[in-house]
Amino acid sequence: MFKYFPTNYPWNLGVDLAIEMGARMGEIEEMCAPLIEASKSPDKEGVAAFRKTWQTGAEKLLKLAEEDEARGRMISAGDKLGRAATYLLSAERLQAHDAPGRLELYKTFLATFEKGLQLAGEPCTRVEIPYEGTHLSALFVPAENVEGPMPILVQVNGLDSTKEMKYRVGLPHWLAKRGIASLIVDQPGTGEALRLQGLKARYDSEHWASRVVDWLEARDDIDPKRIGMEGVSLGGYYCPRAVAFEPRFACGVVWGANHDWRDVQKRRLEREGDFPVPHYWNHVMWVWGAKDMDEFMEIAEYVHLNGVLDRIKVPFLVTHGEKDSQIPLKWAHETYNQLTNSPNRELKIFDETTGGVQHSSFDNSANAGAYIADWVAEMLGGRTAF
Repeated sequence: MFKYFPTNYPWNLGVDLAIEMGARMGEIEEMCAPLIEASKSPDKEGVAAFRKTWQTGAEKLLKLAEEDEARGRMISAGDKLGRAATYLLSAERLQAHDAPGRLELYKTFLATFEKGLQLAGEPCTRVEIPYEGTHLSALFVPAENVEGPMPILVQVNGLDSTKEMKYRVGLPHWLAKRGIASLIVDQPGTGEALRLQGLKARYDSEHWASRVVDWLEARDDIDPKRIGMEGVSLGGYYCPRAVAFEPRFACGVVWGANHDWRDVQKRRLEREGDFPVPHYWNHVMWVWGAKDMDEFMEIAEYVHLNGVLDRIKVPFLVTHGEKDSQIPLKWAHETYNQLTNSPNRELKIFDETTGGVQHSSFDNSANAGAYIADWVAEMLGGRTAF
């Protein structure tokens, strides 16, 4: 794990995620160098300093992109806007949910990301899936060189990730090369669903996952018999739960097992394990719509997979980083052991040889992501060679 800030795990996580999303090291250095002392400060003061320098880095790229646009250099402008969006999101992610200006920062990020896609000509389209009188937003990435209806992997967030983060880390790109399309969803409790529509997380993930399958089945370009699902981090709970109760999924993958999130919360109350974001307890209450800690802990009691996984009767891949400091490795073994009716279950631990040993491989996603993409291609009828 790259540790720019030796004493601040949430900030290091944010920096490492930005690198996995395509940040340039020179820009990382320029934004982070002034923050060494601030990284030791209390949350409010520290994250305000983080936001300032990272937003400044993004604004520098926005200005350069404007100059490219003025000269008709749209591809270059798109590339810069893509990195600027990454830096804006990295700054927004660390703020308290009610921090002044956070929502405006998020909206600026969304607009920057969208324009960057368009100018760079990236094969990624924002779509809306009808849900509860409103919609779930998602990113659709088609498979490459596929004739006829495509197989597809639905990909869902964890506690604090967004669809754009998952897109930039690279799994949709790796899948596309293997003949698999992607639908990356901001499910309730994440991304646009939480920030713009107030849709809170819910433990019965099949409720929204089934609506996603309905939407995909109505598309002529998708093979309804080859729809898989993947979840990262807390998605390591949402995904198995959804696959267990929604039989139309053809396979499932977790990138970081999260078998018993209620236990993780109890351990965190005892100061065991690392927090992914500052203001952690306020963040989880916001995500789950709890008015106080007592209500949140009551909700958390439902967030486990015991008594659920024997319902899964399709292939399932469980992956986990050997040195995950957020979710103990034992939970990956527990998820795998309870997949008793999966006809093709696999447990893959990413270690020092493979890389990606940290939580959901944020320290080095390339090899781990390729392993997942190959497995999905094998399960859904894609390709692993040209």
